[in-house]
Amino acid sequence: MMMLHKPKTLLLSIICLLAVLAGCKKYYIETEVHDPKFEGNIMQYMEGRKPFFDSTLTIIKLAGLADVVSKENITFFAPPSGSVFKSVKRLNVELRATGKDTVSKLTQIKSQVWRNILSQYIFKGSNRLKDYPQRDTLSYLAYPGQGYTSYGGRIMNVGVIFNDAVVYNDKGAEISRVAYAGYRQLYLAYIPDLSNPQVSLVNIPVATSDIQPNNGVLHVLNKLDHNFGFNTNVFIEQAISAGIDPATP
Repeated sequence: MMMLHKPKTLLLSIICLLAVLAGCKKYYIETEVHDPKFEGNIMQYMEGRKPFFDSTLTIIKLAGLADVVSKENITFFAPPSGSVFKSVKRLNVELRATGKDTVSKLTQIKSQVWRNILSQYIFKGSNRLKDYPQRDTLSYLAYPGQGYTSYGGRIMNVGVIFNDAVVYNDKGAEISRVAYAGYRQLYLAYIPDLSNPQVSLVNIPVATSDIQPNNGVLHVLNKLDHNFGFNTNVFIEQAISAGIDPATP
């Protein structure tokens, strides 16, 4: 009897999944479906989700951007704490290799460094996934996404990848494919050379999109695919150039 119910259960699961992916009323994070509306500001939403945003919240405050994140109407592509940890870990490798003291507290890195880099993740106004144009990394000339000026004044590329809708048979072989008809994923991209905005972009996927606090929109970046600062070497250079403060008790 259990075998008779499996196809029906699978069909219901697929229908539910498609409804989540296609709908605008819910967003998907980790293993649960949540209402995207949040009664509070972006800062309060993140404060309610420690330790996932613990380091992120610290650098927002160190950068002097707490009022921006909590009061202004913005779209914030939030890097999780894990992304910050990876970049600081790389910084410490460089400091250790040159015989310098390592960073044990985020306060040792100058506030202007945090502000310069963090402001690249913030944009004025509220933009959800549906508000961004299509991107296709295999057909960039046709679907390039779009350049947006960040809060700090740097041009960043934002776009939505339209995945193909693929159907497989019970043996795992593909039986049909419809281009651009599958799930959609938002990407934030760093442009290394602004004179060549289509070359060597650092593409970061959004893990959770369209969270809607009362002062804008929050998109959470995928921590596995992102180091804070996009180009970790740039973060390291800025931190060392600005000077690392000694650790205090």
